[in-house]
Amino acid sequence: MRYNRLGNTGLFVSELCLGAMTFGEGEGMWKTIGGLDPAGSNELIKAAVDAGINFIDTANVYSGGLSERITGQALRDLGIARKDVIIATKAMGAMGKGVNDSGTSRYHLMNEIDASLERLQLDHVDLYQIHGWDPATPMEETLRALDDIVRSGRARYIGVSNWAAWQIAKALGISEHRGLEKFASLQAYYSLAGRDLEREIIPMLNSEGLGLMVWSPLAGGFLSGKFTRDSEGEGRRADFDFPPVDKDRAYDAVEAMRRIAEAKGASVPQVALAWLLAKPAVTSVIIGARRPDQLADNLGSVDIDLTAEEMRMLDEHCAPTPEYPGWMLDRQGEYRRKAMAGKEPSR
Repeated sequence: MRYNRLGNTGLFVSELCLGAMTFGEGEGMWKTIGGLDPAGSNELIKAAVDAGINFIDTANVYSGGLSERITGQALRDLGIARKDVIIATKAMGAMGKGVNDSGTSRYHLMNEIDASLERLQLDHVDLYQIHGWDPATPMEETLRALDDIVRSGRARYIGVSNWAAWQIAKALGISEHRGLEKFASLQAYYSLAGRDLEREIIPMLNSEGLGLMVWSPLAGGFLSGKFTRDSEGEGRRADFDFPPVDKDRAYDAVEAMRRIAEAKGASVPQVALAWLLAKPAVTSVIIGARRPDQLADNLGSVDIDLTAEEMRMLDEHCAPTPEYPGWMLDRQGEYRRKAMAGKEPSR
């Protein structure tokens, strides 16, 4: 297990992060996604920590708060020292039926950080993340609330999830101008079957020095190897078809991963995770499981080394279609890139 620096901070997190979205059983989609009882959750956390994972990610909305409760109790049940684990949680989604029971307002965030800490049985979380974009709340209000949460000691670092590149860049500018705590990381969807963030988000992360936490690295199970053109597979994705995938293109990627997996004596999911782990922009890949064997298979991805040729072959699949202004930036910047490389004078 390797450990990477989280963005521009001095905090090191394991390259694999245990996702706690499967902990507990709630209503609606959480009934489909979750289902792990405390005993099963404890077993996964112990196996993850024993394998070197020091990073656990949850959220207040997961199973209506039950995921946080199970995670917090597991740390006590297993005798895991607080200093040995990095705990991340998130807030933004609806935690009640009231008009102010969701969003990123100061009112909601201040209530939710305290509620999360109570469920987790902790006096602080290491990473507190905005779970999504709230069109109703001014950005500065959100950032000032997060800054107060850090200054109060209830969180060590802050992050964001599911924002556009321009929104994150704007937030970083406001924080810099106002002297507020800056985002250390972005949690975003990224997989071999879903590479949209390569257009603008990853270049922004590289420019600004933010860490990238990847959610749904197997595209909701589509890259598990169970889904082919001849079989719709089974598991969570069969009941909850999310995140969106261009299946025709993704099937080609699965076939390529299967060939590599067979040559290496590995599984298709291990190859999918290894591809992400080899990407320089990726800080930590969040893996979720319901069964110990699923977790064990995912953990094996850290031992899979893909060659440059294998990476090139996989990179050819599901690459984002060039969009404006990206293709124009590439075209107009060609002369200057060559000049920097000493290949020809700039024009």
